[in-house]
Amino acid sequence: MRQLEQRILQDGRVLPGEVLKVDGFLNHQVDPDLMFAIGSEFAQLFRGAGITRILTVESSGIAPAVMTGLQLHVPVVFARKHKSITLIDDLFTAEVYSYTKKTSNQISISKKFLHADDKVLIIDDFLANGQAVQGLFEICDQAKAEIAGAGMVIEKVFQAGHQMIKDRGVRLESLAQITSFEGNQVHFASETTN
Repeated sequence: MRQLEQRILQDGRVLPGEVLKVDGFLNHQVDPDLMFAIGSEFAQLFRGAGITRILTVESSGIAPAVMTGLQLHVPVVFARKHKSITLIDDLFTAEVYSYTKKTSNQISISKKFLHADDKVLIIDDFLANGQAVQGLFEICDQAKAEIAGAGMVIEKVFQAGHQMIKDRGVRLESLAQITSFEGNQVHFASETTN
């Protein structure tokens, strides 16, 4: 998605450890126009897949997931990282490690929001090592829900997450595929296809 790639080049910053900081438009401050375009793109890609529910993990996946859900007219459920007094029982759970935060969290989804007859689309902001997606896969497996696809806003194709999703046999669509951060510059897969 050219609009997203241009925004990454304009406002993204490469940090040590092959971390891409995009907090100006995606995961701290959110650009609603860009999120609407991202949701439109995912909706177009998955429109014929029979999606009944979208899953993501709080908090950075919520904006693109909601915009996709809006256009597919399906509910969006986000896995909670922190338990509240209202989220106490009848939960699907999985352990997820965050590379950028260097912490593990138990993510949870209430059993009343995910069912065996659901056809799920997983949406998230980043795909790197695939820990968040793996956690959502585990939750879908617990619910016996079908995983129809995974939509990633930004993917680092050189890390393990891509292969993990492919090995699972799940359709993967990424809107910006980063092939390297050579010379502290972001390089996209689309550069080799133009």
